Amino acid sequence: MDALNFLHPRAASWLRGSALAPLVPAYWRYLTERRYAQSTARAYLCCLAHFARWVRWRRHSLVDLDHEITRFVDEHLPRCTCPSPAQRCRHQVRAALRHLRAVLGNSGTKTHGRRADPIEAALHRYDEHMQQARGLTQSTRLQRLRIVGALVRKVAAVTPTADQLRRFIAQELARISPASGGAVATALRSYLRFRAFEGARVEHLLPVIGSPARWRLAPLPQTLPRADVERLLSAFPPGLPSRLRSYAIVRCIVDLGLRTHEVSCLTLDDIDWAAGTLRIAKCKSRRVDVMPLPQATGCAIAEYLRMERPPTANRRVFVRHVAPVDEPVGPDVVRNTVRKAYRRCGLPYTRVHILRHTLASRLLDTGGTLKEVADVLRHRDLDTTLIYAKVDMNRLGAVAMPWPGSRA
Repeated sequence: MDALNFLHPRAASWLRGSALAPLVPAYWRYLTERRYAQSTARAYLCCLAHFARWVRWRRHSLVDLDHEITRFVDEHLPRCTCPSPAQRCRHQVRAALRHLRAVLGNSGTKTHGRRADPIEAALHRYDEHMQQARGLTQSTRLQRLRIVGALVRKVAAVTPTADQLRRFIAQELARISPASGGAVATALRSYLRFRAFEGARVEHLLPVIGSPARWRLAPLPQTLPRADVERLLSAFPPGLPSRLRSYAIVRCIVDLGLRTHEVSCLTLDDIDWAAGTLRIAKCKSRRVDVMPLPQATGCAIAEYLRMERPPTANRRVFVRHVAPVDEPVGPDVVRNTVRKAYRRCGLPYTRVHILRHTLASRLLDTGGTLKEVADVLRHRDLDTTLIYAKVDMNRLGAVAMPWPGSRA
């Protein structure tokens, strides 16, 4: 069946006369195989037609597809006067063109091979260096690439000058916290050392980067009282979309202190139902840890698997319930699940990491030691766990000295 038959005649004509016409059958097949609703697939095809019309009208080429997509979304859409049925929703257009990239990638078509961008090439080499030579995790690499990419694109050079570096750091520190400022400084030093490794003369730039004053163990870890934890766990009423999945995700974080990416990476093979254990194979410390599976957590996961999880060949525990199906949820879905639960029960929080702090505090309140907390939270270094000594009020009260001048 011709996919263009589903479109408005004007949108179909935009696609038929464009360089994207040969990709339309593959694009439609890509969406239907992932079980997108026909209305959604038709809307995405209209977005593709709008993009094809703009490319043809402007007489642009698709040699650098990413560059053309950025110009279309950032420059054309805000001022678009194209006739109906042109789609102008920025979010929808971005999603449709992201699928176009995937279709081109699956077909092996090269879209940016003729234009050599030195900045993008340098960032690509830096990413490979972080992965192969430094062994950094994907989340750390993405964070550093975002920071370094903002700098080099702003100055339009792979190596900034000292003044450009100072101005960039000042602008970043004016809008972020000291903790995030330390991450910025670390990323910039890492990039300059990489450039020095490649032979660039950047030694004079390293002293320019100073980390903001921040004492790691100075603040108290924020925790939730028991009543707030109970409110959070009761924020999943009947009728809530994906209620069982959301509840099981929150129980994994509250009961086990899992990080967001650890929750999203859980597989069916990680759960030993007979032994009552859970294997954390992709944790931040790169170890394989086996933890006891609490009964409440196991029941929540089992109920989700039996009652709500859609049929899928994917071995991840938590999978998508809407298109594209047969794919696991990502860390963003885990974070949004917790944040929406905060809002439903009226808690003024946004950070998911608070629940790890809360678990540590609960363990200490019930007589656990710092070593036991470190084992449950899977810290490589016991020094990381020392911050929780400041919330162990029972033991602190036992060793506190009377205030000078106070009555006994």
